[in-house]
Amino acid sequence: MHKRTKVAEMELDDATGYIQKIGAVYAPEHLPVGVPVRRGATDRAALNEWWTDRSIPTSRSGVREALEMLEINSPKMLLVRCYGLSLSDQYWICPEGSDLTWDRINFFGNDFSEDIGDVLFGADKKADGLDFSSPDNTSDGNLKKRWKIINGKRCLVKGGSNPFRQQPFNEAIAAGIMERLDIPHVPYTVTWNKGAPYSVCEDFVTENTELVSAWRILKTQKKDNSTSMYQHFINCCEALGIQGTVPFLDRMMVLDYIIANEDRHFNNFGVLRDAETLHWLGFAPIYDSGSSLGYDKTSAQIRSEKEVICKPFKNHHAEQLKLVSDFRWINFDRLADGKELIASVLSADGAEEFIDESRISAIAAVTAKRIQTLRDIALQHMPSPVEITTEDDVEEDIAEDYTPKMEM
Repeated sequence: MHKRTKVAEMELDDATGYIQKIGAVYAPEHLPVGVPVRRGATDRAALNEWWTDRSIPTSRSGVREALEMLEINSPKMLLVRCYGLSLSDQYWICPEGSDLTWDRINFFGNDFSEDIGDVLFGADKKADGLDFSSPDNTSDGNLKKRWKIINGKRCLVKGGSNPFRQQPFNEAIAAGIMERLDIPHVPYTVTWNKGAPYSVCEDFVTENTELVSAWRILKTQKKDNSTSMYQHFINCCEALGIQGTVPFLDRMMVLDYIIANEDRHFNNFGVLRDAETLHWLGFAPIYDSGSSLGYDKTSAQIRSEKEVICKPFKNHHAEQLKLVSDFRWINFDRLADGKELIASVLSADGAEEFIDESRISAIAAVTAKRIQTLRDIALQHMPSPVEITTEDDVEEDIAEDYTPKMEM
């Protein structure tokens, strides 16, 4: 189902949650973006890939322990328990013969259980059974996260990784930088729970809209080896009729350079569309920028800038910055207080347990240096067509795994 539209019949395996068979297709135009229909047949492998991407990744912090406690062997079975409902789009599954309706069960207009979120955050299993009706069953990413209703708003609460737990603070810093540069973004605040920091943001998707990730958009066309990933994404957007691609990418790549973002993979940005008319509404505000500012590095490593990786188009930020077509929109005067912004966020009460003064100084200094480098590049840049090659292209676009690395 796509909101109230019947899309297709399918059979799920009772043990694994995989899609075993696709039956009648009633509205092929409402199939998930990037799932092709060839000679009247829906690509089952592609639909299964979309369905799997909808589930909690097994690399999520604490998910193995949670599944064991829930006595479930696969995250995809959690999908089945909540009818595949999400707070990112309007897709769901309706059991054959059921009288369930979108209006009765969607998470945008109805309350949802916090049981699964509690378990994912380490709480003990409830003695009187669990209510699986939760959008936490369909949240992606590897960091600990959950949905909560706060003052009537659907909000995502997201943690950080050891040893510095820095990602929640980075979200607030990135939002502050984007506010200064007038880049459409999702605002973030930092909250605390049991001595650990978490970022909080309101859901920017509504019951009438949905987020289509850049990854799904890339799936709409096959890329040839001579086309760069950057150009391929632009081509896909143009073919779909999505407007404003280059200006959006310019702003995203500039932001990611400033904050040294290491995890802007293709599921970390996307486009909004109307779930009923399928009309493209434009790029989503920028979100999920926490894996940046040397989040997992020592102060010395941050200052050296030697091991900063880049996504989604190039492996190095210096190369990715060459893709930016226009820098004239940047008001550098509004970034003059960048060091103060970083210091104020990272020195909040409680943060000293994870982030010391030396670390704050290193992050502020390196960020100021990157802003100055960006200013120099912008002064020398002349808007003109650039040769876009496949050199230094990202070969494997996957989300960052925050599992601690062990060394022998």
